[in-house]
Amino acid sequence: MQDNKNVSEIKIENQKIIANKELNILEALIPVVLLMAMLAYNIFFVESQELLGTYTNQFILLIGGFIAAIVGFFNKVSLKIMLNEVLENIKSVLVPILILFLVGALAGTWLVSGVIPAMVYYGLQVLSPAIFLPASVIIAAIISIATGSSWTTSATVGIALVGIGTALGISSGMIAGAVISGAYFGDKMSPLSDTTNLAPAMAGTDLFTHIRYMAFTTVPTIIITLIVFSIISFNIETTGSADVSGLLKTIKNTFHITPYLFIVPLVVIALILLKTKPLIALGAGVILAAIFAFIFQSDVLSGLSSSKISAIINAVFVDTEIITDNEKLNELFSAGGMKGMLWTILLISCAMVFGGIMDAIGALAKITKALLKMATSIFGLFFSTAMSCLGLNAIASDQYLAIVIPGKMFKKAFEDKELAPENLSRTLEDSGTVTSVLIPWNTCGAYQSGVLGVGVTEYAVFAVFNWLSPIMTLIFAAFHIKIRQLVKK
Repeated sequence: MQDNKNVSEIKIENQKIIANKELNILEALIPVVLLMAMLAYNIFFVESQELLGTYTNQFILLIGGFIAAIVGFFNKVSLKIMLNEVLENIKSVLVPILILFLVGALAGTWLVSGVIPAMVYYGLQVLSPAIFLPASVIIAAIISIATGSSWTTSATVGIALVGIGTALGISSGMIAGAVISGAYFGDKMSPLSDTTNLAPAMAGTDLFTHIRYMAFTTVPTIIITLIVFSIISFNIETTGSADVSGLLKTIKNTFHITPYLFIVPLVVIALILLKTKPLIALGAGVILAAIFAFIFQSDVLSGLSSSKISAIINAVFVDTEIITDNEKLNELFSAGGMKGMLWTILLISCAMVFGGIMDAIGALAKITKALLKMATSIFGLFFSTAMSCLGLNAIASDQYLAIVIPGKMFKKAFEDKELAPENLSRTLEDSGTVTSVLIPWNTCGAYQSGVLGVGVTEYAVFAVFNWLSPIMTLIFAAFHIKIRQLVKK
C-alpha cells in the first residue's frame, strides 16, 4: 500500500476509464506482449547490462510506452491525450516518490545513529534461526495492522529483520518474503489501509462487511504461510548461530548500543498510529535519528568524515559505509541515502509513462472487457476478475488501477449473477492488492525491493501469502465456499 491517505478518495472520484472503439484487442495486446518479451529477455538471458547500463528495465518500459504510442497514433489518439494521461499518472505517484526519498534518508540516518545496529544487536539475542521466519511474518503483520501500511512496515521493522536474519545466515530472499507476507496480510486486513477502503468502495459494500468476508480466504492463507515458513525454518542450515557472540562483540565495539535508541522508531510508529501524514512521520524519524547520532555515535561520525555535520548530510543524501572487522556486518552497515532510491524512483516513473499511454489509447479498457467476455459462469467471473487484477498490476504498474478498473468493469457482472458486492471487493484485494509486490516494475514491487535491498525475483517465491491469496480466492470460487448471494428484498 502506498502511504497516501488521500489516494483512494482521488481514485474513486476522478479515475476515468478511457475506451477507444478504433482499437481492437490484438492491437491492445501488442505493447504488452513486446514489453513482457523484452523484460523477460533482460531478466533471464542478459548477464551483463552494458548496452543500457543499470537502468535497462527503465529503458524497456519507455520503449514499451513508445510502442503503445505508435499503436495509439494508428487508432486516432492524439499526442495531447497521451501526454495528459502520463502527467496524471506521474502526479499520482509524487507522494510515494517523496516517501521513497525519505526512506532512503531514514536508512542512512538510522544506520549512523545506531538505530539499525541496535535492532540487530538485540534481535540477534532474541530471535533464533529456528523461529526467525515465522516470527518475522507475525511481527510484520502486527505492525502493518496497527499502521495500515505495508510500506511503513518494510521501512521500519522490515529493514531491521533483514539485517538480523542476514547476520544469522538466513537467505535475504526468504527474510524479505516473510516480511512482505506479514506486511501485506496486515495491510489487507487493517481498516486504516487505503486499499482496504478502496476495494469495498468500488464494489459497493461497506468497510467492515468487506473485512469480515475477506477473513474467510485471508486467514487460511496466512496460516498456510506460517506453516510453510515454520517448515523452512526447521530445515535451513544457518551459519549465524555459531557466530552470534562475535557479531555482538563487533557491533558493541563499533557503536554505542543502548535501548534509548529505540525511541526513534517508536516515535515514528506512534506518529503513524496518530494518523500523522507519512511524510511528516518519516521526516521526524530522519531528524530525530540525526540528533541521536550526535548524542550517541560521536566516534562513528568522526570516523566517517572530518565534520560530523558532513557525515550526517552524507548519510541523508549519498552512500554511507561503516567498516567493521566482520565482512557480514560491513555489507549490512551500508546505506545509499536518497541517492540509493533513484533507481527505484526512475523505475516507478517509467512504469507510469507506460501505464499512462496504455490507458490513454484505450488498451486497458479493451483488455479488461475481453476478460469480462470470458466470464460465462460464476467461477469464470471470479477467474476473469482475478486475471484482470493481475494483468493490470503488470500492465498499468499501479496497485490502485488494478483495483479501480476491474472494480468498475465487473461490478454489474457480479450483480447480474446475483452475487453480493463483497464477493467482488474480496477478489479485488486477494488478486490486486497483494500481487502488486510480485511485479518488479510495479510501484509496490519497486518500492519493497528498493527499501529491503532484495530483488523481486529473489523474494517472489518466498512471498507465500502474496502468490497464494489469488489461488485461495479461486479455490473458494471453484468449490462455491462462502460465495454470498444478493439478498432479495
